[in-house]
Amino acid sequence: MMWLNWRQFRIQALVAVGALVVAAAYTAYLGGDIRDAYDARQAACRDQADCAQATSQFRSAYQNTLLFLATGLALIPAVIGTFWGAPLIARELENGTHRLVWNQSVTRSRWLLTKVLLVGLAAMALTGAAAALLTWAARPFDEVVKEEFSTFVFGARDVAPIGYAALAVTLGTVAGLLLRRTLPSMAVTLVVFLAFQFFFPNVVRPSLIPPDRATLPMSVEAINGAQNLGSIGGGSVIGGVKMPHEPDAWIAQTSPLRTKDGKTLDGAEFNSCLDSPPKTGRGGTFGDTAVCLAKHDLHIDVRYHPSSRYWAFQWLETGIYLALSGVLTAFAVWRIRRRVS
Repeated sequence: MMWLNWRQFRIQALVAVGALVVAAAYTAYLGGDIRDAYDARQAACRDQADCAQATSQFRSAYQNTLLFLATGLALIPAVIGTFWGAPLIARELENGTHRLVWNQSVTRSRWLLTKVLLVGLAAMALTGAAAALLTWAARPFDEVVKEEFSTFVFGARDVAPIGYAALAVTLGTVAGLLLRRTLPSMAVTLVVFLAFQFFFPNVVRPSLIPPDRATLPMSVEAINGAQNLGSIGGGSVIGGVKMPHEPDAWIAQTSPLRTKDGKTLDGAEFNSCLDSPPKTGRGGTFGDTAVCLAKHDLHIDVRYHPSSRYWAFQWLETGIYLALSGVLTAFAVWRIRRRVS
């Protein structure tokens, strides 16, 4: 049975190995280049001003490349689920070849589990190896930038991608089992998996561990240290703030700007400081706007996770994805034994 499945899967496996070899060669080159640039940055950090400039140059040199690679890695499980998982059972049912196997001594459950095990382990090995390569190449950059909790970075590092691959394969298998047509199963797998990959990090991940809470005063320096003010939807909001005592912490939720009595800063006052602040000549990211807002004695309430929780989140998320894969596999076994003829 395993030999038959290998014969059916060998072309996909060889293509995947070839792609992994190319990826390994590129990441080896990129990782060496990043390490050389990291050493140059370290040598340039003679004082705070020089270090800030060297860090900015180091970040701008590799940020887009690593973001592109992280996006590509995020698509690997989606592609695997679509082109490996969805046709795994759907093509057999569509062509009727499953009857030939079932008329032998092989049970339906063994037939299904062997297929899922072979393809699932291959998918996890491929995705895990790609994630390990990217994690190694980007390590000096990640040590400097400290954005390991950002959506794309978190999902493209360490062990989490292994769970994504397992879920993608089992999701595709179940879709094929239910729809019994290859192309519709591929389309459903791709849409559902991508939707889940958007839902989980934005809705579920921040609550996997109860966040800590803090109140941050919005001084001129704190406002200038933020990444953005305002939003497309309007409102007195600030984004990209850092925890003073732990700048590497993941801020999962930020309240609007609030006055001393706890009320949200009036939108008209916020827009006035944003659009036409009194001229003070103050420098910084937001300059006069920061001075104008700070006069209102503002603060924000945040929910955050210390950077020390990174591995806890990695293992929890991987475990959840593997558990969901197990549930889908159990459902597939039940379905094929009782509902598929």
